[in-house]
Amino acid sequence: MSNNKINTLVGEEHIKILFSIFKNHDAELRLVGGSIRDVMMSRDASDIDSATTLEPNDVLKLLKKNNIEYDDFAIRYGSIIAYPNNKKIQITSLREDINQLGRHTSVLFTKDWMKDAARRDFTFNALYLGEDCKLYDYYNGQQDLQSKVIKFIGEIEDRIKEDYLRIYRYFRFLGLFDLPLIDKKTQSIVEKYIHESLAVLTNDVIRQEVLKMFNMPFPLNCFYRSHVKFKWVEILKEHFIKTNYELGLKKCLNKIDSIIN
Repeated sequence: MSNNKINTLVGEEHIKILFSIFKNHDAELRLVGGSIRDVMMSRDASDIDSATTLEPNDVLKLLKKNNIEYDDFAIRYGSIIAYPNNKKIQITSLREDINQLGRHTSVLFTKDWMKDAARRDFTFNALYLGEDCKLYDYYNGQQDLQSKVIKFIGEIEDRIKEDYLRIYRYFRFLGLFDLPLIDKKTQSIVEKYIHESLAVLTNDVIRQEVLKMFNMPFPLNCFYRSHVKFKWVEILKEHFIKTNYELGLKKCLNKIDSIIN
């Protein structure tokens, strides 16, 4: 990543404020995930996520002390939304996800950045950026992003069973690239669990993830490869018909045909 891209991201005023607050408290804060991925691809960073060695209650104390507004509805998972300079930044305490099944997990807070990285889904979503502009890449995510390939962290089947939404996130992130490099073995394993995902995830959760695909830089790649739709598209359509989910059919899947045709 070029220094200019790093400096622009870290130099955003609301980000600088948060970095300064944590640094003055001798606590480490790093940006993580999507914002880093975006600037590496020469795109504007949208959602700003960060991670810290502080536990959630200590984060709250720090925000209150510095008169930073916040929302703490996800504090049980270690996540707090802060609003420095009236702009949104998610702060999540370093954690391990334990006893994870489907969309449910218990969390164990940690001080270990590597353990936090290990719980994340794909290698390029486990990139961290420090206040000093140092990039931390625990799983070669920068190279995978440059190679336009999506790689799971850990065993693919285990990671899918932990959270079946990762199936649809896998296909969503294909839309990051103009010409994604698809590993046939990975795709085969992901597709193996599509039916199983429908028994775990609600129709609405799946629909919301599919809708995000239309906002990707190359949305067609989420649904279509070599003139053939991905299996998940037809399987999901059949499921929505079977469950009479009109919202998913008329306000979601119908958009796929419109961008393909």
